[in-house]
Amino acid sequence: MRRLSDAIFSREHIVDGTLPGVVGVLVGEGVGPEIVPVALGVLDALAAATGRRFDIRVGGLIGTEARRLRGNGLPDETADFCASVFADGGALFCGAGGARFVYELRARFDLFCKFTPLKPLLALRDTGALRPDHLAGADIVAVRENVGGLYFGKWQREKDDEGRVIASQKFGYRQDHVERILGVAGRLAAMRNGRLCVVLKPEGVPAISELWRETLEKLQATTSFDVAEIMEIDNAIYQLVADPGHFDVIVSPNMFGDVLADCGALLLGSRGMSYSGNFSEDGKSVYQTGHGAAHDLAGSDNANPVGQILALAMMLEESFMWPEGAMAVRDAVAATLAEGYRTADIAAPGSRVVGTRELGVRICDALQTIAERSDVAGAAAC
Repeated sequence: MRRLSDAIFSREHIVDGTLPGVVGVLVGEGVGPEIVPVALGVLDALAAATGRRFDIRVGGLIGTEARRLRGNGLPDETADFCASVFADGGALFCGAGGARFVYELRARFDLFCKFTPLKPLLALRDTGALRPDHLAGADIVAVRENVGGLYFGKWQREKDDEGRVIASQKFGYRQDHVERILGVAGRLAAMRNGRLCVVLKPEGVPAISELWRETLEKLQATTSFDVAEIMEIDNAIYQLVADPGHFDVIVSPNMFGDVLADCGALLLGSRGMSYSGNFSEDGKSVYQTGHGAAHDLAGSDNANPVGQILALAMMLEESFMWPEGAMAVRDAVAATLAEGYRTADIAAPGSRVVGTRELGVRICDALQTIAERSDVAGAAAC
């Protein structure tokens, strides 16, 4: 089975499933302290049922509280923790964090590529803003350049001669950074259905868009993918909702990718269902949800933990090369949702609306049965 990250780096060895997989946990803020433990409970249930072992290491402060206490959303001690997890061959599993935490983390470890899968679950065909028949066959991976563009660069505030505030920001893209993200997207498209859409804004952001277009043309002449289109960001957002079946792999600059992934959560039924993985060229990886901290839901036991749980499944497949374990988690989620257990954001008429913790318990119960199948338990011991 091909993994998304196979489009980024080669596998130099097979992960030894008899050794504990190192998982560095950053719980984060807002709903993070509620949904991250629920996801880790799913991992515990899977490990107990299969014998696969994990070394869970919990890191320190991130986000707004870290900035308040340490002056930075990613304090040095937390960055050192992350580096130690990566040094031991592990992956990071993160809750949401503000105060530029995610941007600093990506820049510090060159996590240049973000994959956001956008594949609706059949179990949720009765919910969401879009018609079920409209979503049939939708299966998209949004590829986002993660360390350049609008979210980085230099910015300042100053006043003109009349005392008016002027805010400005200078940002750009290096050609080699464009080459590597387009190369990843092209290889991923070749692994899938060969359809690549590059999202730009040629008239609105002319210099950067032209660099991306020129680089795409060079890559098409030298690599295996030969079907590519350029679509403007405003049209791409519309088409993503109007005709999701048109897309296979979408690649875009940083800010465009952020907007597209958030819009793509409409295909999933809720932002609470969205998740992603961030990757460096040398195998570092960070898994997270596609939503923010949702401070308004914190402490209410109403947050949807499914996106965090699906991020866990992505981690098992991509970083620990355990597709059987990942599939068991996904199947448990699908079975639980199919039985009608939902948090409020994905509820439909007749749903059994439950809280964050209970939905996690229901998923663990379903996982217990699924994970005891010999193929999952056997694969864990290989």
